[in-house]
Amino acid sequence: MRVLLTTWGSRGDVEPLAGLAAALRREGAEAVVAAPPDDDFGTLLARAGVPHVPLGPTVRSIVAGPKPPGAQEAFRLAPALVAARFETLMSAAQGCDALVATGLMPAGARDVADKLGIRYVLACFHTLGLPSRHSAPGRRPGTPSDEGADLATKWKQDADRVNALYGGAVNTHRAAIGLPPVDNVRDYVFGDQPWLAADPVLCPAPDDVDVRQTGAWFLPDDRPLPDDLRAFLDDGEPPVYVGFGSMASYTQKDIAKVGIEAVRAQGRRVVLARGWAGLTAIDDAADCFVVGEVNQQALFPRVAAIVHHGGAGTTHAAARSGSPQVIVPHIADQPSWGAKITELGIGVTATPETLADALSQALKPDLRVRAEAVGAQIKPDGATVAARLLLEG
Repeated sequence: MRVLLTTWGSRGDVEPLAGLAAALRREGAEAVVAAPPDDDFGTLLARAGVPHVPLGPTVRSIVAGPKPPGAQEAFRLAPALVAARFETLMSAAQGCDALVATGLMPAGARDVADKLGIRYVLACFHTLGLPSRHSAPGRRPGTPSDEGADLATKWKQDADRVNALYGGAVNTHRAAIGLPPVDNVRDYVFGDQPWLAADPVLCPAPDDVDVRQTGAWFLPDDRPLPDDLRAFLDDGEPPVYVGFGSMASYTQKDIAKVGIEAVRAQGRRVVLARGWAGLTAIDDAADCFVVGEVNQQALFPRVAAIVHHGGAGTTHAAARSGSPQVIVPHIADQPSWGAKITELGIGVTATPETLADALSQALKPDLRVRAEAVGAQIKPDGATVAARLLLEG
């Protein structure tokens, strides 16, 4: 069996597919990943031994500018990604038995699968975009929702915004390959039963949405920590990790200074992750160690707390480690992960202004005990579950 996995998004969208691809390989199947051409992602997929088909523009070129992308950029990017999917996936899916799509609204992926007559699965790493009577849709570019409307109306407005972003391009490309138009791009992309690739402890499926929950897709990482980092960890009490992944610099103004000072206020040392914001130490003090790409599965259990942006991947990795978290959310699903770790009692949500106080709470012994207990409940085999579901058809 051969499976095409595709996404366009940050590392938190790409690494789970590498985990699924590795699981498919362990089960005797072949997998290829079509993902953005960022160097980070190529390196990640090469480490996992997964063939990488470049898809669309780099993510950094879109998100790492001097200011956040606005509606105009979104309305330019959406049709460009649709065109890239029709072109790239149509070629990459030849000889495949299934296509799994994730990431930023993968309009164009199911169309290719339908044209080729192969199985299609939409997988999501959180429930933010799934229409439910329990929650409102997240923000999308386009006409704002009527704040006074009921949830059903808001979800209808959400579908209208997706159509405005993607509908014209989707139906133009569908016509070119002999497919009829679709009226509701969002629901067509989701299909009859999306997969929820998140752990049920951290992200239980809504009771009114038909999803198949597999658990989170982890990529096993056996890389040793660098010698100098291990020496730093061994030379004193566990430090606090501070990192914001692929969040761009415009959301991270002064965040390195804020983070380091908040940690120092608790009498702790700091492991600072550069990330896409290029965070650096604020002085030459020996209590701050700056890291680039590192094995989080090896590092996170060794720190006193994990300060991060609240992406799905980092939240799962932190929860699994048993170390307390402080989430400083910025966009999209991040506030919901912050709310969940607070509800579970395994961490605290903060703003840059409240980070010092939040960290003092996260470092309390009882929160560590709770984090370790919840960490033991996080299932590590979600990728294997998903791989076997694909193989079973």
